[in-house]
Amino acid sequence: MRARAIVQTAPRKLELREFPLPEIDDDSALLRVEACGICGSDAEQYAGVLPVPMPVIPGHEPLGIIERIGDRAAKRWGVDVGDRVAVEPLIPCGHCHACRSGQYQVCRGRGTMFAHGYIPITRPPSLWGAYADYMYLDPFSIVHRVRKDIPANIAVMFNPLGAGFRWAVEVPHTGPGDTVLILGPGQRGLASVIAARAAGADCIIVTGLARDAQKLALAREFGADHTINIEEDDAHRRVHEITGGRGADVVVEVSANSPEPVAEALHYVAIGGRIVLAGVKGFKAVPNFVSDLAVIKEVTIRGAFGVTSRAYASAIRLIESGRVPLEKMHTHDFPLERAEEAIRSLAGEIPGQSSIHSCLVP
Repeated sequence: MRARAIVQTAPRKLELREFPLPEIDDDSALLRVEACGICGSDAEQYAGVLPVPMPVIPGHEPLGIIERIGDRAAKRWGVDVGDRVAVEPLIPCGHCHACRSGQYQVCRGRGTMFAHGYIPITRPPSLWGAYADYMYLDPFSIVHRVRKDIPANIAVMFNPLGAGFRWAVEVPHTGPGDTVLILGPGQRGLASVIAARAAGADCIIVTGLARDAQKLALAREFGADHTINIEEDDAHRRVHEITGGRGADVVVEVSANSPEPVAEALHYVAIGGRIVLAGVKGFKAVPNFVSDLAVIKEVTIRGAFGVTSRAYASAIRLIESGRVPLEKMHTHDFPLERAEEAIRSLAGEIPGQSSIHSCLVP
């Protein structure tokens, strides 16, 4: 038996290949992939912006069914053959300083980021990414059980929603009374709206461009109190009006590729406020970054890249609760063979096609 998988061999080059299914020992497992979410970082990996070793099978948002599992892995993870699980991207080493200090989401104990979707196929057993029929689960992979009655294209939202709970709630300690400003209405921005509302934020504001009208409308449906089209409105003036001149307690920057919002965040944040930077910019410098604003306002600025198990668990509970009409955020299912179209669609490279949340369904 063999698995089909999409292999990225160079920037903007994807190939459909076949691989033998790996042998499973007592500590590992084999996942039959039901769905893999398409992330904004997938588009950056596809374009060659992210430094990912190639050839590689992309896909770090896997949801699937345990096809085979070793006895010790079944006992350790509390799952068995036939169970549905969400798989965290990172595979921590468990013994480096970051892991031992409770920050496994930034583990570099194996020399670099060791994660599903980022490990080259030259490392056995090759099936490390979820753009595939089957994916190998390392003994150090982290899985979460998910109910099987939820459609796979909704259940797979555990990943962006987990990011929302970590970036908009866990990192800035958002709670009742806070005003939260979210820069960017993509899937991570919308997930941040949902998470901030669940955490009891008092006021949520979301900014976007004219082309984001559908996303801004969805942000309001998910709980945003105000949305700002920065191409039509003066965002500084609107944030000033909405917050009574105080600024936002929390600013979450999740826009893609553009570094300008990073500098803007310092103008929007309140004295003593918290800024979370989670949108990657292709390693571009930030123009007009006035550090004195951070000093004078005594602002806390935190970067956030990974997601914690606690945040993923919050996301899965929210999905299983059915409280939020998440199906309104899902726009596309793509078969494995159309992975390139899925990525380019999310990146806005296909005229007339708008994607918010999409996934591959092998």
